[in-house]
Amino acid sequence: MKLGFIGFGEVGFEMSTGFKASGLEQIFVYDVMQGHDVYGPLVKERVEKSKVTLVSSSQEVLENVDVVFVAVPGSKALQTAKELVPFLKRSLLYVDVSASSPEVKRGIWESIKGTGVSFVDAAMLGSLPLYKNKVPTLASGNGSDLLLKLMVPYGMDIEKVSDTPGEATGIKFVRSIFMKGLPALMVEVLEAASIMKVDHLVLKSLAATMNACSFEQTLNRLVTGSAIHAERRAHEMKDVIGMLESIKVEPTMSKATFARLTWLASKNLKQKFGGNTPKEWQEVVKAWQ
Repeated sequence: MKLGFIGFGEVGFEMSTGFKASGLEQIFVYDVMQGHDVYGPLVKERVEKSKVTLVSSSQEVLENVDVVFVAVPGSKALQTAKELVPFLKRSLLYVDVSASSPEVKRGIWESIKGTGVSFVDAAMLGSLPLYKNKVPTLASGNGSDLLLKLMVPYGMDIEKVSDTPGEATGIKFVRSIFMKGLPALMVEVLEAASIMKVDHLVLKSLAATMNACSFEQTLNRLVTGSAIHAERRAHEMKDVIGMLESIKVEPTMSKATFARLTWLASKNLKQKFGGNTPKEWQEVVKAWQ
């Protein structure tokens, strides 16, 4: 089996390193920046470290492989697909691993499906430097079953979502609300705590709270409690915003928290639940819909 990467940044490099260690020998790569004065040396360094074959064009990659991973920036994914159309063959499995939107993933499929290729919208859900080729991956599109058949033997951890392009990335994007929002929230907490010189006390308290229960239990407690106490918590966050502004910290995440709690309070869930905290978060979601 021969594998290709179009785009050889972190995704291509880390996955290739893992695939090589898992016994996949023939890997062909091309990166549009490989001849660049600044970025070219990095591409070539990665090629040397991962022991893959660097070729001179995307077309040459496609001529040599059974499966191609297109790992270009999300803003370039659709245009890249359109440019590759003349060189796509029916036997090829086209796997888009870019961070583009579900709409773009569907657009890619519409652009290339006339060539007869199989297509996968692949959404990676973990750290590539940590997991490499074993990064948990969601797959959707008509080529998902083929991807599992060909790549699981080389270490990939793939879960098929559906045959519909865009659905895998949609799941990743919802997950990103939490995974990208949490670090932003942490930065705001740390900025304020550091200025106030209370970082040790704040982190100790947070750790005790967050480590007391499993993630599922914590989520359930926070959501069900907020259903009843959203108005009071929103009022507290308004005061938090004032405090942050007084110490010259931009309260970006605190303002977002205030807005979301205010929205939740507007659903009158406290009245709907008779002032009693519901047992499960699903009850809260159903009540606000």
